[in-house]
Amino acid sequence: KIFQAVVSCIGSDGTIYIIPKSFETALTKLMAEIQNTFKGLGLLIPYCWKKGEACVVRGSDTVWYRAKIVEVSGSILQVQYIDHGYIESIPQCHLYPTTFYTGIPPFCIPCQLYKTLPIGNFWQQDAVDFLQELLKNEEVEIHVEELPDNPWGKLSISLYFGGMSLSSFMAYQKYCVAEDCQDMQKLGVFEGDLSPSYLLQPLPVPGEIFPVTVTHLVSPKEVYICLDSSGKLTKCSATERAARCDSESLKKALKWCNKIVKTLPHLTDFKKEQPCLAEYVDGLWYRAKLLSITQLVPVQILVQFVDYGTYLVAPTSRLRHIPCHLLKYPVQAVRVLLAGFRPASDDKNVERIPYSPEWSLKALWTMMDCVEGKHLSASIRTVSPEVTISLYGDDKNLVHLKLIEMGLAELDE
Repeated sequence: KIFQAVVSCIGSDGTIYIIPKSFETALTKLMAEIQNTFKGLGLLIPYCWKKGEACVVRGSDTVWYRAKIVEVSGSILQVQYIDHGYIESIPQCHLYPTTFYTGIPPFCIPCQLYKTLPIGNFWQQDAVDFLQELLKNEEVEIHVEELPDNPWGKLSISLYFGGMSLSSFMAYQKYCVAEDCQDMQKLGVFEGDLSPSYLLQPLPVPGEIFPVTVTHLVSPKEVYICLDSSGKLTKCSATERAARCDSESLKKALKWCNKIVKTLPHLTDFKKEQPCLAEYVDGLWYRAKLLSITQLVPVQILVQFVDYGTYLVAPTSRLRHIPCHLLKYPVQAVRVLLAGFRPASDDKNVERIPYSPEWSLKALWTMMDCVEGKHLSASIRTVSPEVTISLYGDDKNLVHLKLIEMGLAELDE
């Protein structure tokens, strides 16, 4: 069985406690009932607590939770929150014995990684801390591999985060040995890998109008576009639905990669067009490809962020190996030329685009105002030798008409 779940906590012994997404509504309803039933403080009179006894606990957030007594030690009791898994030492005055809700099974499931042996036969503290930092409160994909021998035992699972196997990743980090590491190579951080490359984004058929956003402008004529997953122009085509699905999955995978990026090795081999992860000015890591070495001492590399079209000159410290599972998503940004106009022959503006001097800087800023943050639509005119599109603004008019009105461009049939 395969299902989505949220990791509620990691036990001190490496047990992974999960709450299936399908349980969330029922758990929220139960929590609301508990708050209505129990109000005020815990039990203030003396009480003889017993190990395994059911109770409710008033947490540090002043919310009541179902729990059971794990250990009795004077006035301090060790309890386990049965719907979340974590264990805590709490003064008796924050507990209340109860037989309410004991007929409802715990909502969290204790799990262990299938065919995965920790180094030293038990999970070391640094491994537990790493798992807690990586997984707590995160949504993951669970593959049930083996049921426990008794109902209170641990479920044997394979856990995937952002498309990556947790067992394989922990084995790569030398925290454990995984018997079944069929996807170790998917980490893509091993010497001798074949030269990987990105997949191209499939485009709608010529003539079909589809929603887009402009992610980068090279000149008024040359831009990078993404199929707009939030667009609601017409009924979505199969291409748009696939693009939307890819875009959402890629965002999740990149979020996970940003959590583990410090464990990925820096690039040491530099080939043109080589995929990598690069750190942008916002401190986050994105998919990129190498274009050229711009400086040797210290080494500076020109990279392009393939899902946006933007460029950056970066030191090698901001470039890392890309896990291979990130290569299965097509590049989100597509380079296109805009049809129907050309630079104005009588544009008197002196300031020109250095790398494209046929255009004035004023034409570039004007085009930027026309497309930035706007709900645009496009239709493909030609796909060869280059992808050429007609680009329409919010008002359904061609965006380049503004440049023509201002004398910054002229019609080109």
